[in-house]
Amino acid sequence: MSLTKKRKVVNAKVDKNKAYSLKEASNLVKEINTTKFDSSVDLHIRLGVDPKKADQQVRGTVTLPHGTGKTKKVLVLCTPDKVAAAEAAGADFVGLDEFITKIEGGWTDVDVIIATPSVMPKIGKLGKVLGPRNLMPNPKTGTVTNDVAAAVNEVKGGKIAFKVDKTGIVHASIGRISFAPDKIAENSTELINAINKLKPSSAKGTYLKAVSMAPSMGPGIMLDTKALSN
Repeated sequence: MSLTKKRKVVNAKVDKNKAYSLKEASNLVKEINTTKFDSSVDLHIRLGVDPKKADQQVRGTVTLPHGTGKTKKVLVLCTPDKVAAAEAAGADFVGLDEFITKIEGGWTDVDVIIATPSVMPKIGKLGKVLGPRNLMPNPKTGTVTNDVAAAVNEVKGGKIAFKVDKTGIVHASIGRISFAPDKIAENSTELINAINKLKPSSAKGTYLKAVSMAPSMGPGIMLDTKALSN
């Protein structure tokens, strides 16, 4: 069966005119995956905000109860006195100047970068490389901290950062296709609740406009937003 035929079969399983419950979607998403590998399950959440306004830039972090299913590669940029703690917590890379040089040369083979406040002045110049990749350490997401061990443990334990893009959508991976449906649903609920709590007071009208769940290669399943709004 060619991928095109496969895709037609899967597309037919999703009713484009239906708003599914989270439980239904968490079961259905496993049926419509077309990859042989353990692909990610993603949520795409359209918010009723204007990201151009500073007070409506929704961003935050959330620890998914069942993790993401992906082991994240973590780089800790710190002074020598913090190296042992970062390594003991399981950081994949630890150091400072040598990594700043590597990043300036285009190296970004990590998922999260954690930095101590004292080294931030040195890292500022990396904004052009790290900013577009969402890798710049930021106090708001807990990635600028003196407690590097706790930050590494949180990231390794399923903590993810999310941020509304310029079109008003939050894209986030909340697990893998191999997860049981209830784990997909619980991780989704945790992310949606975190986003609901961050509704800007200046945002008017419907906040949670549309939510869809999809495997990394497969059609989106529209969710019933009324049931997801707090």
